Amino acid sequence: MRIGELSERTSTSRRLLRYYEEQGLIIASRGANGYRDYDETTVDRVIQVRGLLDAGLPTRIIKQILPCLDKPRAIYFPDATPEMLATLEAERDRMARRAECLLRNRDAISEYLDAVREYNRV
Repeated sequence: MRIGELSERTSTSRRLLRYYEEQGLIIASRGANGYRDYDETTVDRVIQVRGLLDAGLPTRIIKQILPCLDKPRAIYFPDATPEMLATLEAERDRMARRAECLLRNRDAISEYLDAVREYNRV
């Protein structure tokens, strides 16, 4: 698929897609006309990258952990330094705290909605 379609399907600007390619987060082949051509699996990859960026991970770490998200998994760790592992552990823990907070907020909203609905039935 061309970059315009990938942009539409992932709600990601073409500029960001080019940046992801430049950073090695996604790969495009080139047609004879020089246009980028993306594989169908790139849609999921872009969504994964965006989710990891939204979670606060820098692109240099995302590039290292992306192979872990593939099926079958092919994990590469030739340059996994103690500092990088500590960073990943800290990010994982921060994400877990954020997920717990989101779940508490979701539950609070659900309780509120249940109470309002119950009150309006009376």
